[in-house]
Amino acid sequence: MKTPFSVSAYLSTHARLADTLDVHAFQSGIDVVRAAFDRGSQIITCGNGGSAYAASHFITDWNKGVTQATGKPFRGTSLSDNIGMMTAFANDFSYDDIFAGQLKAILAPNDLVIAISGSGNSKNVVRAVEHANQSGAETLALVGYDGGTLKRIAKHVVWVPSFDMQLCEDVHLMFGHMVMKALGGGYIES
Repeated sequence: MKTPFSVSAYLSTHARLADTLDVHAFQSGIDVVRAAFDRGSQIITCGNGGSAYAASHFITDWNKGVTQATGKPFRGTSLSDNIGMMTAFANDFSYDDIFAGQLKAILAPNDLVIAISGSGNSKNVVRAVEHANQSGAETLALVGYDGGTLKRIAKHVVWVPSFDMQLCEDVHLMFGHMVMKALGGGYIES
């Protein structure tokens, strides 16, 4: 059912969506990030459009906040941030290779690749996860809609069961903040 936009309708839809989320999958996703951090692995994010900004936002928060809170370096990189590398791979090979191509140069076994895609079907993000899986890395997908290909191929999944892209992106950002709170020993203000 489609409801005309209003602030209260948006917020009430979020509240209903929150009741459908798999809390255990969110906790498992946080635990995957924590395990990679604890073992000193590199944590690499990627996504397109709004998900590219979420990928960057995660790394900004985690590199600064987690390192500051723990005194231990957080080894985070967002593949969406290097416009030179992205355009080089897009121009010389294919846009579908912009993330997997970068991973070939920096990924080590036991690193963690976090792929963010509302639909779960972005070819360049799917290829990144395929490459990471083949390289022995951990993979975590943050997806919406029906989960798409990423829901099937990633080793770990946080799924937002909604076909509203903005709601999916909101919850994906919330996951990033949950990781920040969990790893940084933060509290929830009530």
